[in-house]
Amino acid sequence: MARRNNGEGTVVQRKDGRGWQASIRLNGTRRTVYGRTEREARKKLRELQRQMDTTGALPNPGRRTVADLIDAWLTSAPLKPTTVAQYRLFFDTYARPVLGNTRLANVTPGMVQRLYADLTPAVGARVHALLHRAFAVAVLWHWLPANPCDRVLKPAYKPARKTLWTRSELDAFLEGTAGHWLHPLWVLLLGTGCRLGEALALRWDDVGLGVAITVEGTLHRLSGEWVVSAPKTPGATRSVMLPPAVIDALHRQKAQQDAWQAAVGERWQSDGFVFTGETGKPLFASTVQHAMKRECERLGLPPVTPHGLRHLHASLLLGEGVPVTAVSARLGHANPNVTMQIYAHALSGQDGHAAQAIGRVLAESESRDKVGLGVERE
Repeated sequence: MARRNNGEGTVVQRKDGRGWQASIRLNGTRRTVYGRTEREARKKLRELQRQMDTTGALPNPGRRTVADLIDAWLTSAPLKPTTVAQYRLFFDTYARPVLGNTRLANVTPGMVQRLYADLTPAVGARVHALLHRAFAVAVLWHWLPANPCDRVLKPAYKPARKTLWTRSELDAFLEGTAGHWLHPLWVLLLGTGCRLGEALALRWDDVGLGVAITVEGTLHRLSGEWVVSAPKTPGATRSVMLPPAVIDALHRQKAQQDAWQAAVGERWQSDGFVFTGETGKPLFASTVQHAMKRECERLGLPPVTPHGLRHLHASLLLGEGVPVTAVSARLGHANPNVTMQIYAHALSGQDGHAAQAIGRVLAESESRDKVGLGVERE
């Protein structure tokens, strides 16, 4: 029997008739992959050969499963604890029951595609992002020859445009909630564009002389403990100038906290956070969200979340012609491109302003040309 060279590979039909198998050998190590058809087996063989040519080694998943990969990746990856917790929750809820016990060597694009088919587009998009990232790590670690998520149809999900209030609806909310204990927080979210977690992480030390706040982290409840994690992006650490209405809201919040502290006395538990409950403890994001939902229902307003106030802040600024770079810095986006992608609807309204501006320039130029021609005739 002819001896096969390193990396040449063979493709044969399985003796039991259940599909095809492809084998490849490198330096005494043999790897075998399987496919339902000859074409699928040859495709997997080419993937093995590509990785062997690139790395000089054959991928070796051993007996590892998809769950083993997720656990190994999330244990060692330089991710924020909140991100790890979210990834584990999504994997355990949606992917582990279907793929968790599947060996990495046996994962096919078809398996992944069938998983997506049973999920809503929104959930499917997040599960795809999680699995694609995990399988990319498996390729990097030589556990897989290729990423199976590269050959699936990504769930088609386009987030619905956020509900934004009109000016009259905004006025109705601010006036109708003026006496609510969370009103200062809502005014700050609207006036600064901060994320809710960023606002809840603010301490009084972060309020600089009443004219600006310093955003340096995000408040989370993790494993029963309050944690202030690093900002979402490097640009999220920022100083945000405050309009007078927000400065006034912070003064009212300080007076409210002082009254609460006087009322509870020694039961006051404070870590210096600006926004707290009546005993000084940090606020759950869900507390703020549910309270705002109730107020919208009471006032007969379209439902807007606390994060919606951030969107409203950005849309109002862009609608007033504030440069995208300035809005991006205020929101703490990684770069202005992110802002442009999210708020393209607000930017589209600026075309009219642009037409008017260039119209004024052209009109002035034509006026100067006519004056010049008149002088030449004289």
